[in-house]
Amino acid sequence: MELMHYMLIFSGVSTLGALVVAIFFRNILNQKISSKKANKIAGLIRSGAMTFLKKEYSILAIVIAIAFITLSYASGSLFTGFAYIAGALSSMLAGYIGMLAATKANVATTMAAKEHGERPAFMTALFGGAVMGFIVALLGIIGLGSLFVLFVNNLNVDFVQLITSYGLGASSIALFARLGGGIYTKAADVGADLVGKVEMGIPEDDPRNPAVIADNVGDCVGDTAGMGADIFESYVGATLAAMSLAFVAYAGNIKYIALPLILISIGLIASIVGLISIKLFKGNLGSMLHNSTYVAIVAFLAGSYTYIKYADIEMKLFGAMVLGAFSGAIIGLATDYYTNGKPVRNLAKTSQTGAGTNLIYGLSVGFESVVAPIIALALVIFFSYTYFGELFGISLAAVSMLATVGITMSVDAYGPIADNAGGISEMSGFGPGVRKITDKLDALGNMTAALGKGFAIGSATLTALAVFAAYSERANLPNIDLLNPLVIVGMFIGGTLPFLLSALTMRAVGKAAWQMVLEVRRQFKTIKGLAEGKAEPDSNRCIEISTNAALREMILPGLLTISAPIVIKFTLGPIALGGFLAGATLAGVLLALTMANAGGAWDNAKKYIEAGNFGGKGSDAHKAAVVGDTVGDPFKDTSGPSLNILIKLMAVISLLLATL
Repeated sequence: MELMHYMLIFSGVSTLGALVVAIFFRNILNQKISSKKANKIAGLIRSGAMTFLKKEYSILAIVIAIAFITLSYASGSLFTGFAYIAGALSSMLAGYIGMLAATKANVATTMAAKEHGERPAFMTALFGGAVMGFIVALLGIIGLGSLFVLFVNNLNVDFVQLITSYGLGASSIALFARLGGGIYTKAADVGADLVGKVEMGIPEDDPRNPAVIADNVGDCVGDTAGMGADIFESYVGATLAAMSLAFVAYAGNIKYIALPLILISIGLIASIVGLISIKLFKGNLGSMLHNSTYVAIVAFLAGSYTYIKYADIEMKLFGAMVLGAFSGAIIGLATDYYTNGKPVRNLAKTSQTGAGTNLIYGLSVGFESVVAPIIALALVIFFSYTYFGELFGISLAAVSMLATVGITMSVDAYGPIADNAGGISEMSGFGPGVRKITDKLDALGNMTAALGKGFAIGSATLTALAVFAAYSERANLPNIDLLNPLVIVGMFIGGTLPFLLSALTMRAVGKAAWQMVLEVRRQFKTIKGLAEGKAEPDSNRCIEISTNAALREMILPGLLTISAPIVIKFTLGPIALGGFLAGATLAGVLLALTMANAGGAWDNAKKYIEAGNFGGKGSDAHKAAVVGDTVGDPFKDTSGPSLNILIKLMAVISLLLATL
């Protein structure tokens, strides 16, 4: 197949993706908001989110400028520097568009719940999340597809270096977006819960609580923009790693280098099929989401099989695609069990004896939840390598897991929209009937968010391994000897980094939450009539505290992650860097799974009690569960997700160092 044919394929799929995004966005904008109060609250959330994003992006502009100059000079090519900028801007654009849609869809979901009922509200939130899902897929295909068509046959440009630089741009922005957004959202959330629920005994999202608007803003900047940037860089990282390995393994054979791009193109179309199929399913909303994801996976595999046969590509590679596609579903089921099943009910039960037993049991759930996903990933790696294409097979498994990101990310981004809808309903005074609908959607959103985090960690593992394999190929390291002292030193240093990053991010949330708690207490004491609902809180002050803390505290962990592999490479050498990546990947994945699942279990145990179990809201069990959720919030929304990007970003930096 000639380059012109590939260009037509990528252009056609990109046009289709852009059309889908435009339809979803227009659907959101066409929703009429009849309540002035709800519209005002949504405007405050939108304004706070956009203000944060603008400030964050102004800081990241400095990072981009420094990286552009450094990469252009080190590589001797402006193309490398501009590829980095393209990747960074793509990541920023994905976050911006997705968050803009989410801050429009939240109030539209509230009004749909009030005026039309549960199912229309559900569809509104889902299609709002679909903007993020499909913009991630669309920008990835446009970015990497353009680089492929323009430069794969250009002998004056190092193609692997170029696409790796693009991936580095996406990864570096994703790290800061995840760190900044995660610190912001959890500082506001913890502050709102500790003073509002525990000290004042007022409901969640009560308009009297000064931190509630900041909390809702945090859902947008952390769980929407941050998650979007995270998944985008995984999507790009897996694809570029597979292309890099094909470039070496198949001696520049175009059809194998293009295969990962074709797979994600098929995945975008399959995601559209999956999303449309939701309208065909009836009954339980959670089952509808699961079934639509399975439809997308089957459609993807059917399309991939057809293409492989048509293009005369080695059929054994299809086995790796099957393993990758279904391993994501298996990880999702394991995550669902530990964050939404029997362990959560047992955790809620332990809360009756206090916060101590709640914390102990929650940690045990997190530790145990690691086993099944890791075994699933280990089996995927073993069978992909042994029977389905060795290292290239592993990389294709990673691509296949992420190929249907359109539907997967839609389901995940649905969660914060539903959460915001509940907050807007409460603050607008729409009554218990509307709140009951939004609470049901929010509970489902907790499940989808947990699945999204499990999916993100699983994809991060395979992506990091694929990039690591590409690094080994490029650095001429066919084998890494575990008895080599440099490898051992590198592994131990690498293994400590996820713990150090987690310590920094947890402490950052704690410091910011402390400021938030003091501010909320101050307002309840000094603003006359606030506790009785006769005065307005100063929400802007709480937004300012979260914004400043997030932007300040994200710098050190970000710089540490970027600089660590560079320091190891130039002090201990490429062999030690290989050990460093292995140690960081293993420790990072285990710690990320523990934190994400323990945090999800603590959150849903609290909600299980709030539903009327074990004494319900205001009981001693509820207060203990709130404490557990306070610990779990930065676990699952700040530190845990940041580790996904840590392992991928360091692998991409290492691969780029090997090309320079």
